Amino acid sequence: MFGEAIAGASGELDDPDVAPAVYTPTEYRIKWTTLQWEADEAYKLRRAVFCIEQGIFVGDDRDEIDERAQQLVAVSCLAGMPEQVVGTVRIHEEAPGVWFGSRLAVHAAFRRHGKIGATLIRLAVTSAHALGCQTFLAHVQSQNVPLFRRLHWDVLAEERMLGRPHHLMQAQLQHYPPCTTPRSGFVTQSRSGS
Repeated sequence: MFGEAIAGASGELDDPDVAPAVYTPTEYRIKWTTLQWEADEAYKLRRAVFCIEQGIFVGDDRDEIDERAQQLVAVSCLAGMPEQVVGTVRIHEEAPGVWFGSRLAVHAAFRRHGKIGATLIRLAVTSAHALGCQTFLAHVQSQNVPLFRRLHWDVLAEERMLGRPHHLMQAQLQHYPPCTTPRSGFVTQSRSGS
């Protein structure tokens, strides 16, 4: 009787043909990496995307830029508590006032959940802008150019990097007001949670 009240009259609880509900986070915190577990998970995600999925690098994608870059993460939240790193990007100042973003990656299972990539890009540019950025650039894989154009980026050049077509792009900084709180960052909602 108690089981029927939980499962309903059809007995769904024990029905092997009924798929169990899958948990989907309803919000994500996009922020600068501040904890070691976030950094560790960001590197694992980069390895999964750039080494395994895309095959751009063998074994590891880390380079000398990582030593001076600021890593950003998108963390899925459960009841407001951080649960899993589902996206990442890094930023660094290449020359005074000239910043680059690179290694933008979103976990394959979360690419359609909302604006994770776009919010990572927004925090990357706005936090660099708060630190004196006058020019923000990125070498963008060709398949991602439409996203960057929607986010107010201009194509400066077409190029080939790491065996793949890329575009050198520049953010229109007037669309990215400085963010002085990147350690707490932004919260974005999942499409399924809206």
